[in-house]
Amino acid sequence: MDPEIAVCCADLHKRFGANEALRGVDLEIPSGTVHGLLGPNGAGKTTLVRILATLTRPDRGRARVAGYDVVRDADQVRYRIGLAGQHASVDERLSGRANLRMFGRLYHLPDRVARRRADELLDQYDLADAADRSVGTYSGGMLRRLHLLASLIVAPPVLFMDEPTTGLDPRSRGEIWDTIRDLAAAGTTVLLTTQYLEEADRLADHITVIDTGRAIASGGPDELKAAVGSRIDVVVQDVAALAGAASVLAAIAGGDPEIDADERRVSVPARQGAVTLTELVRELDRAGVVAEDIALRRPTLDEVFLTLTGRPTEAEVTVA
Repeated sequence: MDPEIAVCCADLHKRFGANEALRGVDLEIPSGTVHGLLGPNGAGKTTLVRILATLTRPDRGRARVAGYDVVRDADQVRYRIGLAGQHASVDERLSGRANLRMFGRLYHLPDRVARRRADELLDQYDLADAADRSVGTYSGGMLRRLHLLASLIVAPPVLFMDEPTTGLDPRSRGEIWDTIRDLAAAGTTVLLTTQYLEEADRLADHITVIDTGRAIASGGPDELKAAVGSRIDVVVQDVAALAGAASVLAAIAGGDPEIDADERRVSVPARQGAVTLTELVRELDRAGVVAEDIALRRPTLDEVFLTLTGRPTEAEVTVA
């Protein structure tokens, strides 16, 4: 295995009864990067993470983490990974410091080493002031951060994070984001599953979109957006001008314009090099269409996701 590749898998399959959770997933993650794993509910994200973390055995295919096979060398893999999920698995009756020391001992660290490592993490990630308080008094963000620190107690080279910020307020989510950035900057490889596309957009060096057990797209955030393509938006002054604006866009940009009467907006995919905004302004003026706004807009990662999977993320469904 290439030492610059921290995680790789080939043709992974996993079935649970009649449900085929994974149907031949391939994945490769360079060391020291943040890799985003996106997909609708039930796409297979958590199953993939569980296989890579040695919690579930694949039915077919192979996977290696930090140079070790997840089935044949499961003990070696476990020693080199951290796993942080949505739910904090800490003892709320103990202090933050006592929890981290306990995790150190569970990892078979000598007591002196476990104490030193707990103190280092609490100082480094701004929990020192609350270190000796009962965890039951922690906010949701502090609790999730402590859980993350527990997964770092042995300084793993690879960290799996399964929707670690779900349900957190924006400030707490931002604190977790800062921690992830710090870890990657220090050389930790992070595999992040998330339902917040802004999170993947801000943090991930590379993204894999998984749906119905298959990887359907892969690339950097900008690559995925470029693959979907930009759009031209025209907002007209008068709703009666929407049809005229749509005719102009169809004529010079091609494609079928989408009309949003409530927003007084006409939108059409922008073929690269097919039209300039200057030309569009001239043609709208010639057609007597008064525009309040004209813009060439890149797609958001949410739009990329919707285009690839045909449905929104769980987060959007929850909000809607």
